[in-house]
Amino acid sequence: MALGANTFQIFSSSPRMWRYPPLKTDEVRKIRQIREKHDLYPLVIHDSYLINLAATDAVIRGRSIASFREELERAVAIGADYVVAHPGSYKGQTCEEGISAIVEALKEAARGIRGVTLLLENTAGAGCSIGSRFLELAAIRHLVQSSLDIPVGYCLDTCHCFVSGYNVSTGDGLRETVREAERILGLENIPVIHTNDSKGAFQSKLDRHANIGEGHIGVEGFRRILNHPKLRRKAFILETPVDQEGDDLKNLQTLKSLCQNSRTNTRV
Repeated sequence: MALGANTFQIFSSSPRMWRYPPLKTDEVRKIRQIREKHDLYPLVIHDSYLINLAATDAVIRGRSIASFREELERAVAIGADYVVAHPGSYKGQTCEEGISAIVEALKEAARGIRGVTLLLENTAGAGCSIGSRFLELAAIRHLVQSSLDIPVGYCLDTCHCFVSGYNVSTGDGLRETVREAERILGLENIPVIHTNDSKGAFQSKLDRHANIGEGHIGVEGFRRILNHPKLRRKAFILETPVDQEGDDLKNLQTLKSLCQNSRTNTRV
């Protein structure tokens, strides 16, 4: 609220621990009241960094499925609109086998869950991570959607797009990326965009976020992204570093300054 944002993303627990402390009823009630009072929509929950729904190790896979179900249940309890998930790593198997493992894990984790939307996030493409190509994300959604009671969509990360080979830093590159996203994913299925500049060069597969305008995408790149007629009504979520006090406010103000028409109701 102090930053002046009208949408936000949280972790429902520590993203680097398997343990989930119980939600407190009074805190959940307060979150819902504050959101209503200050028009904070949508609320996005990002899942734990430890979760790997493609894991072959039985222990890690079991923990990942249980933890992801916990994430979904907590999102419903809090009243979150979306849960964003990294698909997983296919280490020790083929990418196709990894995608199948993710689909089966999602079916188990989300059984009977209603009241929230799952968003699959594109990845930077390093190592054996799944989801750096739009076709991989689309395959997961295609295979799992009919088996779940919750909708499945996508969250696109600008840094991940750039370092994995979608050049959103240029006008031509952004137009091509949007065309590909529309053709393969469906823009109506992408309600959230993680808005991060990139410390890594184009196609470097380096997942290192930079402050807006201080990376390889640049200020003009984000001006085009925020004002693209097919993107400007999406929810733009910052995941930029806070190296100095006030960096979060600076990044938010930069994004707002780049929105050319306030009447577009851009959510940042």
